[in-house]
Amino acid sequence: MKREVPVKKNEEYIIDIKGFGHDGEGVGKVDEFTLFTPMVLKGEKVKVKVVKVNKNFGFGKLQEIIEPSENREEPICSSYFKCGGCQLQHLNYQGQLTLKKDRVKDVLERIGGFTVGKDIILNDVIGMDEPYRYRNKVQLPVGADEEGIKVGFYAKKSHRIIDMDKCYIQNEEGEIITAILKKWMKAENIAPYNESTGEGIIRHIMVRKGYKTGEVMVVVVTNKKKVYGLEKLAEMLKKEIKGLVSVIQNINTKKTNVILGLENKVIWGKEDIEDYIGKFKFKISPLSFFQVNPIQTEVLYNKALEYANLTRNEVVFDAYCGTGTISLFLSQKAKKVYGVEIIDEAIIKARENAEENNVDNVEFFTGKCEEIIPEIINKGVKADVVVVDPPRKGCEESLLHAITEINPKRIVYVSCDPATLARDLKILRELGYVAEEVTPVDMFPHTSHVECVTLMSRMEK
Repeated sequence: MKREVPVKKNEEYIIDIKGFGHDGEGVGKVDEFTLFTPMVLKGEKVKVKVVKVNKNFGFGKLQEIIEPSENREEPICSSYFKCGGCQLQHLNYQGQLTLKKDRVKDVLERIGGFTVGKDIILNDVIGMDEPYRYRNKVQLPVGADEEGIKVGFYAKKSHRIIDMDKCYIQNEEGEIITAILKKWMKAENIAPYNESTGEGIIRHIMVRKGYKTGEVMVVVVTNKKKVYGLEKLAEMLKKEIKGLVSVIQNINTKKTNVILGLENKVIWGKEDIEDYIGKFKFKISPLSFFQVNPIQTEVLYNKALEYANLTRNEVVFDAYCGTGTISLFLSQKAKKVYGVEIIDEAIIKARENAEENNVDNVEFFTGKCEEIIPEIINKGVKADVVVVDPPRKGCEESLLHAITEINPKRIVYVSCDPATLARDLKILRELGYVAEEVTPVDMFPHTSHVECVTLMSRMEK
């Protein structure tokens, strides 16, 4: 018998918010039918308008807060309710940390099958003392409407650009650079890119800043190779931006949502900037992956190093090593580190970073981790500790099998998605490893994202 849905689209309902969803939206029910509603908080009574109805759940839009949560806070950003860059500014910071811990707990129990507090320790989320202005990189789309040029984040669940003068999670240089870009485009009559037609010239502006060096890079992403006036833009930027060392044109002529193309042209200055994580110096190019929150990156990596518990006698595998940032951290206390990454450009940078920092006990390989690590093992190399830092989709199951077959003492799992972490921890437990402890780290305040570091150890026979 077909279940009758107890809500109708465009009708209003009063609901109690009992929890949070994956993206920080509030979760409430009408006759056991779940409604997900953005901008509402756990513990609130609200009036919502139903905007979409599926078979088993629906989506609401906040109409009125009848009983507000004590954790509700007025957002600092005037664009917050329109912009899609942040999801949690209406929740005070301690509330955000609690939400993120609850989310990790939920997936560990629901997906991983763990009992938190019994099977596994879940620590409090490590937050920031000052959770604003933390991004060392910002990428903003450039477009236009009837009011003129727009530069900003996309509106929630759309590609409509919200024009903004301030963004409280990016560095302040980004705001000045955005204003200069608009002024230059108007003066030189340079057209912004149109996603629908594929016409126009300026697609994105990207700003990178070294947290410890103060060096600033500006990358202008263009839809054409030859763009008139970029040297003039560089001159305008040099007059206004303290620490500017690099102005680069990135060329992306494809009709795609991918932000950066593969070709860079230096308009002025250097081809990269430098920054430090801990004592290690890194060169950062427009295409380099580099964690965007430098303060919390050091926290994250130090926790991974703590969990690895190295005594200078261990061989370590670093799977999904990127440009070698974690590998270099591990090298401080390891006998030897083997890093593996599928992106060849990243491995080239990893080798350069090792040489730049005079680190000689690391070796890097290009390829799929699930293929290269078994090859290293077959050559007689056995790891005492394995560190994995996979993309959002988590680890390939074949890699988890290959790792556990060499029987390392410890596995340290650095994750940017708690759900795939929980899935992989469940597999590793079936393969003979105990998940001892999880520490979430708040890398992206005011958003729904949370990273975790997990320690696993070999089960006693």
